[in-house]
Amino acid sequence: MKLGGGQAAAFFAKPDPSKAGLLLYGADAMRVSLKRQQVIRVLVGQDAEEEMRLTRISAADLRKEPALVLDEVKAQGFFPGPRVVFVEDAGDGLASVFEAALSDWEDGDATLVVTAGSLPARSKLRKLFEGGSSAVSIGVYNDPPGRDEIERNLKTAGLKNIGQAGMEALTLMARDLDPGEFQQTLEKLALYKWEDTSPVTVEDVQACMPATTDAQVDDAVNIIAEGRTAEVVPTLKRLAGQGINPTNLCILATRHFKTLHGAGSHPQGPDSALSRARPPVFGPRKERMVRQARNWGAPRLERALEVLMDTDLALRSPRPVPDMAMVERAFIRISMMRPK
Repeated sequence: MKLGGGQAAAFFAKPDPSKAGLLLYGADAMRVSLKRQQVIRVLVGQDAEEEMRLTRISAADLRKEPALVLDEVKAQGFFPGPRVVFVEDAGDGLASVFEAALSDWEDGDATLVVTAGSLPARSKLRKLFEGGSSAVSIGVYNDPPGRDEIERNLKTAGLKNIGQAGMEALTLMARDLDPGEFQQTLEKLALYKWEDTSPVTVEDVQACMPATTDAQVDDAVNIIAEGRTAEVVPTLKRLAGQGINPTNLCILATRHFKTLHGAGSHPQGPDSALSRARPPVFGPRKERMVRQARNWGAPRLERALEVLMDTDLALRSPRPVPDMAMVERAFIRISMMRPK
């Protein structure tokens, strides 16, 4: 049986224990792994591994000993409760092994959960799990999670009181973060709101967002965007001492000023532009960038971008150049462009 869309989401939330097996496949191993963890947790609970109700078998071991999976599916557990046999990184060469296990499956046997990479429609594994009603096949694609899935993940993390603005911020964030980062952010948010019953706000989400770069690098970029020329050299010397690459500094500054330029030239104003930015900009950082965009104006931002792009080209040239000195010069020049 092949499931997709809403049916797949419903199955992940409440997998059917009467199914003999489940195949999860997809190009993104992290997404497949997260879905597999979700399904197994619902099927057998959090303590399944400690209670020996979860058996892991590698595809390599199964190729050496094909009878292993059927033996484990049929085995009787020492502790009472449902069991799962999990096989990771399977390929079409194991289709006949899984076929034997699925055909002999009976009520009370362990559920067989199999994960694989990308599989074409003609794949033997897919045909096996999609061909009958006793097993399920689900493709895990690189689509961002929808609101229902985010709400389920929030509930799993222990977060129940989510404000509308907070949910919108999380939905935007889910589109730009990979699944592992997003899950870690939810767990961090749950700790951040521990014993706090007030609704999750945009500011709470902003506080728990993963840092894209070292905070001191962000400070250096804000220094030039706010015209604090006297702070440029000491800040860059400190970053150089930490081993920060000058080219990366230039790239991050260019990205920041491109965002400001887009915000400053948007017909509906900087606030509206930054709300639609990718990655999304929230809370105090958004307010700061709105002020920067308004203070600079589009023409000055274009000149600042010209300086940054010329510097970037020079840094990448084959000629030996004093990298950090060039960045210092560019940053000082840009900071002095800002109207006082």
